[in-house]
Amino acid sequence: MATRPTSEMVRTAIFNSLESRGLLEGAVVADLFAGSGALGIEALSRGATHAHFVEADPKAAATIRQNLDVLALGAEATVHPSAVERWELPQTLDVVLADPPYGWSGWEELLGRLATFPDVVVAAESDRHITADGWQVVATKRHGGTVVTQLRPRGANRT
Repeated sequence: MATRPTSEMVRTAIFNSLESRGLLEGAVVADLFAGSGALGIEALSRGATHAHFVEADPKAAATIRQNLDVLALGAEATVHPSAVERWELPQTLDVVLADPPYGWSGWEELLGRLATFPDVVVAAESDRHITADGWQVVATKRHGGTVVTQLRPRGANRT
């Protein structure tokens, strides 16, 4: 499979940061560009109540379903075999984990769509810092060639 999984070090850093701010317990999360589903599964293991896995590659989406079945997490998850740009947003969304291919240029459009959730926190993995109009950078950290930027809509109630 041609996925680029998040390294264990980066994944641990992301989740320790989100968990320390109380953002995972009871949260509805989205794992965008999900690959194997490791980020969404980690969110469920740390207290999220539901995870949306969005993955355009049919083989990768099937792998996510298999991983969820093996871990008995199917009832707590929805797999969306769709491109992120065409994914129909759910009613509720608290945390978004986005790990697109490096060099992806759709950040403005994605964040524009996610701005409909006034308290959402986005953890964006990229090869560069991510900024967008109407969004506040909450935290940013470089891990080798990976930059993790956490953003929220300006005026959000969450930290």
